[in-house]
Amino acid sequence: MSEKTVVLVGTLDTKGAEYQYLRDRLALAGVKTILVDVGTLDPPLAKPDITRQEVAAEAGVDLDALTAARDRGQAVTAMADAAAIVVRRLYEQGRCDGVLAAGGSGNTAIATKAMRSLPVGVPKLMVSTMAAGNTRDYIGASDIALMASVTDVAGINSISGRILANAAAAMAGMVNAPPVELGEQRPLIAATMFGVTTPAVTAAREELERRGYEVLTFHATGTGGRAMEALVESGFVTGVLDITTTELADELVGGVLSAGPDRLEMAGKLGVPQVVSVGALDMVNFGARDTVPPQFESRNLYVHNPSVTLMRTTPAESAELGRQIARKLSAARGPVAFYIPLRGVSAISGEGGPFYDPTADKALFGALRENMGKNVEMHEVDAHINDADFAHAMAARLDELMKVRR
Repeated sequence: MSEKTVVLVGTLDTKGAEYQYLRDRLALAGVKTILVDVGTLDPPLAKPDITRQEVAAEAGVDLDALTAARDRGQAVTAMADAAAIVVRRLYEQGRCDGVLAAGGSGNTAIATKAMRSLPVGVPKLMVSTMAAGNTRDYIGASDIALMASVTDVAGINSISGRILANAAAAMAGMVNAPPVELGEQRPLIAATMFGVTTPAVTAAREELERRGYEVLTFHATGTGGRAMEALVESGFVTGVLDITTTELADELVGGVLSAGPDRLEMAGKLGVPQVVSVGALDMVNFGARDTVPPQFESRNLYVHNPSVTLMRTTPAESAELGRQIARKLSAARGPVAFYIPLRGVSAISGEGGPFYDPTADKALFGALRENMGKNVEMHEVDAHINDADFAHAMAARLDELMKVRR
C-alpha cells in the first residue's frame, strides 16, 4: 500500500502547536502531511509546507494589503477562496488523499471551503468549536465530517490532546481504508422526490432499475437539492430524473426549503442528460403553522403535519417559476426532456385537492411553453404527476437519452 498524504489547512498565526501535534500524530500512523498556512495577521507559529504567500498567490490575493488591513472578515473570505484552489490543485496532482483541519469559526470557514472543493468520497474532517447548531454554511452539500473540539482549539492540553489525537487517528483510518468494492457498477441516476411526489418517483425508480440503472433519490428539502447538484458536479451521476423541482418555489417566495439560486443548473452546465418535471411547484414550505410569515396569512395554507405548513403558489408566482425553469433548461448543453402533467403537479393539487388551482397551473404551463428553448423537447401528458404511466414515460425517455449519449 502506498503511503497516503493528508493535507492540513490551518491558520498558523494562532494554531502552530495544534497543527504540529496533528502532523506528529499522523506521522505515527504512517501518514504523510502537507501543511498549508492560511493565516494572515501574525507570523506563523509552525513551519508550513505551503506558505500563506503561495496560497494567496493562487487566487491573486495581495497578502501584504490583507495583513495591513487587519480585517479578519476580509482575510477569512480571501484565504478561503485561495485555500480551495490550492487544495483542489493538490488533489488533482495526486497529492491529497484527505483533508484535516482544526480551529474556531475563522479556520473552520476557510478549511471547510477548501474541503468543499473536493469530490464526494474524499475524506474530510473538521475539528471545530462550531460543531453544533446550524452548520449548513460550513457543510454545504458535501460529505464533511465535523468533530466537536469540546474546548477551544488553543494549545495542547489533557482534553484537546485527546480530541486532536482521535481526529488524526480517524483521518489515518479513512485514508488507509481498503478500497470500496461494490460489485458491478450500474449507471447512476439522480432523482428528486417529495412526499407529495413519492408515487411518481417510486414508479420511475423501479422502471429505471428494471432497465439496469442504479437510482439515488434526494428529498427536495433544500439540502437534498444541493446534494444532488454537488454529486452531479462530482461526475458520479450519468443522468438526472428531476421530477420534483419544488425547491425553486421556496427560493422564489421565501420558503424554508430553498436549494439556492443555482438549483436546476449543474446537469445542463455539464451536458448530463436530464428529464425534468414540475413536481410540487404548487407549494412553498414553512414550519409549524404559527411560523408562517404574517404577510402570507390570507393565502391558501395547508397544514401538512404539526411541523410543516404548505402555501399554494399564486398564478403570478407560478408564471415566474415557469420562466425561471425555461431559462435554466434552455441554457443546457446536454439533452433535456420536459414533462408536464396536465392533471396535477402534486398529491394535493389534483381535482378536488386543497391546492387544486387550474388558473395557477395554466400560468405555470403557459410560461413554460412560451419561454422554453428549442433545445428542450416538451411532453404534455393528460395525467396526474403520480400516475404510473406518467412516471414510466419519464423513465423510458431518460433511458433513451442516455443510450444515445453512450
